[in-house]
Amino acid sequence: MRYDLIIFDNDGVLVDSEPISNRLLAASLTELGHPTTYEESIRDYMGSAMHRIHDLVFERTGRRLPDDFDDVFHARVFAAFERELQPVAGVAGVLEKLAADGVPYCVASSGSHERIRVGHRTTGLDRWFAEERIFSSQDVGRGKPAPDLFLYAAERMGVAPHACLVVEDSPLGVQAAVVAGMDVYGFTAMTPASRLAGANQLFTTMGELADLLV
Repeated sequence: MRYDLIIFDNDGVLVDSEPISNRLLAASLTELGHPTTYEESIRDYMGSAMHRIHDLVFERTGRRLPDDFDDVFHARVFAAFERELQPVAGVAGVLEKLAADGVPYCVASSGSHERIRVGHRTTGLDRWFAEERIFSSQDVGRGKPAPDLFLYAAERMGVAPHACLVVEDSPLGVQAAVVAGMDVYGFTAMTPASRLAGANQLFTTMGELADLLV
């Protein structure tokens, strides 16, 4: 293993949440008078912390989202998670191997702590992520593409940035990892490879990732 720490993004990498959350985000924005398709949500907001969604909508329209937008949106998302959410195919095997080999790993997500925990509990991935392995943009204030979250996770895990590998599926996450001085592998299951061009490696299945981590 070339790396001392593997940092996983959460949505789309550990849990297959992006189709659910972007469907609901597009619908929520459209209801509020900001017409948004599912494809546009994926393109513009995938990998974003909530503050970035607020900022982009305001920049484009001059109108702010309601104060309760986050609470209403997350209630819809969590209810859908309970009905639909699954782990990303093959990721449990990757985590099992890392744990068996004693390779340190953690999750660093633009999502809130509550969102991370709901997703992990629903999919059974909570067995792999104790409290000290979970980091959220809530911990640092600025989400991706700022490098703050990845740098914070590395510091808390006691590993220098250059010894970290980030596993990401969004352009924002790849940008954040590069600025943090970390290697990054891009997961192309939902994102065109061309949008993850800054990644050191690209892969399309968790089986491929397992081979890359050997």
